[in-house]
Amino acid sequence: MKILHCCLSNFYIDNFSYQENMLVREHVRAGHEVLVLASTENFDAQGRLSYCSPARYRGVDGADVVRLPYRNFGWHAISKKVRAYPDVYRYLCEFSPDVILFHGACAWELLTVVRYKKKHPSVKLYVDSHEDFNNSARNALSKNLLHGLFYRSIFRRSIPFFEKALCISIETMEFVRGFYGCPEDKLEYFPLGGAIVQDSVYETVRAGVREKYHLKANELLFFQSGKFDQKKKLVESIAAFRQLPYVENVKYFIAGVLQGDVKSQVETLLAGDERITFLGWKDADELLRLLCAADVYVQPGSQSATLQNSICCRCAVIVDDVSSHYPFVKGNGWLVNNDERLVGAFNDAVLAFQSGKIELMQAISLDIARELLDYEKMARRITS
Repeated sequence: MKILHCCLSNFYIDNFSYQENMLVREHVRAGHEVLVLASTENFDAQGRLSYCSPARYRGVDGADVVRLPYRNFGWHAISKKVRAYPDVYRYLCEFSPDVILFHGACAWELLTVVRYKKKHPSVKLYVDSHEDFNNSARNALSKNLLHGLFYRSIFRRSIPFFEKALCISIETMEFVRGFYGCPEDKLEYFPLGGAIVQDSVYETVRAGVREKYHLKANELLFFQSGKFDQKKKLVESIAAFRQLPYVENVKYFIAGVLQGDVKSQVETLLAGDERITFLGWKDADELLRLLCAADVYVQPGSQSATLQNSICCRCAVIVDDVSSHYPFVKGNGWLVNNDERLVGAFNDAVLAFQSGKIELMQAISLDIARELLDYEKMARRITS
């Protein structure tokens, strides 16, 4: 089967484990012929947004990747919002896909794909939506002009031609249904998933990473990662952790990049507690290894796909109390919505570790991962 992944309204980052990478990887592994049409948006070595040159190459996920430049509308800021590219229709005709997965619902080129679908009605078209009011339509200009007039009109014109709008979260389903006007029968819950680590690999990786960082078997490891700004609530997390009674067998590792709005506060807090270690930026492979070594993943702020990866790596979790997290927290962690509950969650995690309950919570996380988050199963949903 020929499968086309269109990453034209978002990015496709080599050497990462985002949803786009994982689905491509699974489709290649299943023996399908896969092509990725992607923008030139990329990350540099420090995880910052950058741009690569247009090119065609065999990507690390096993598929051919075609990087296309934005059509020039005078200003780059406009071009990267319109998301129109040259030669998309030509590549569609040359590749002749059986299935198209359009990642992200916000791009002019969705209309190009619909034009191809009209001429080839047997092709299955899925639109994968990541949009919600946390990351989209957050001010009047964006809500009323960019999304309300531009993206929404493109999406609505496309509704008759796609099989399903695949929504990555409960809040995304609410956004696509309520704001974009997608009919209920066209909506499908399709959460960000992860790679489930098999028992033998998990044990080996966990032991190796914990030995590398001199962590003993009886030490509880909290872990938090991301590109940290105020919305990630790293400052609040560290402040809550520091209220734990000082015991040596509790550690807190942090991996990522500190943005300017929190950098000085975080650095001050880090200096005050030797149980906390800031590891800096880590690539996808090392991040996965650290998640295997961790006992509790901490994410009290804005959403991130690392939550799903942490559950696939059997972590108990401390996460923000929002509807999109409810499917992932069922006896395996704590939902928090203020500083007091965050402090309580850290304390409860320590007590759960001391009583042996953390191991049961980690087993529940693995069950949730197998049920909801296995990318191998999710990739098959696109081809069935």
